[in-house]
Amino acid sequence: MAASGNTQRKAGFIPLTIVFVLFLLFLYGPTATIALLSFQGPSGGLTFPMNGVSLHWFRQLFETQQVGDFGGSLTRSLLLGFAVMFSTALFSLLAGLAYRRKFRGGGVLFYLALVSLILPSILISLGIGIMFDRLGLSPAWYSSALGAHLTWTLPFGLLIMFAVFNRFNKSYEAAAIDMGATAWQSFRLVVLPLILPSLIGVALFGFTLSYDEFARTLMTAGTFNTLPLEIYGMTTNVTSPVLYALGTLTTLFSFTLIGTALLAIWIVRRRRARNAPAAEA
Repeated sequence: MAASGNTQRKAGFIPLTIVFVLFLLFLYGPTATIALLSFQGPSGGLTFPMNGVSLHWFRQLFETQQVGDFGGSLTRSLLLGFAVMFSTALFSLLAGLAYRRKFRGGGVLFYLALVSLILPSILISLGIGIMFDRLGLSPAWYSSALGAHLTWTLPFGLLIMFAVFNRFNKSYEAAAIDMGATAWQSFRLVVLPLILPSLIGVALFGFTLSYDEFARTLMTAGTFNTLPLEIYGMTTNVTSPVLYALGTLTTLFSFTLIGTALLAIWIVRRRRARNAPAAEA
């Protein structure tokens, strides 16, 4: 009976393994293909077979192209993404702290913040663009696009921080206050270290949502494109493997950023675990 059960489990495991492998190929196959084609030689094209192997297209990445400016758009997207990341983490933290106590109009404010998740992104982009035009201001990636991206990232950040504070054990904070800590000391030495891993996750989430946002940037970026807009424009024109080099570089950057965030969370948790015995003693 036991041998029969093991045989059945192995028989069911094989199809699931095949499906999982096919899913991985579907998910990462295009990325691997782009990575390979980005190493084309100087006379290489956009398809196989490869015409030599070199770093030629990576060297040209930050030079102004005949049909686009990849370096400038990448720089703008990175700066915008980091600005959105910092703003999302900061405002989500402040909102989470504010909602630890009930206040008048808190429910209305909460649902108003979530409305932007329901509205179509292109309408929000259009509305912000029109508002800037009526105010006599020129839409730009560092102003109107920043606001448009925050309408997308802040609701997610708020929901995460609300969940974090909802399961936060207030007894730690109360113990610090009983021992004579001020409100600021209690927050800096007790609350912030406990919620820091979640706050890092909110920051990473805000950056990734902003980095590849297209619809909310379309009407708000102004004269200069961000990376998603630049890539979309390039797909309608004859281009070169420099586009593939850009894809490879941004993919590596994304994995590096995720790895850095995971490393930071691991360091915070390890430090917390190391300090816990000392605190108990």
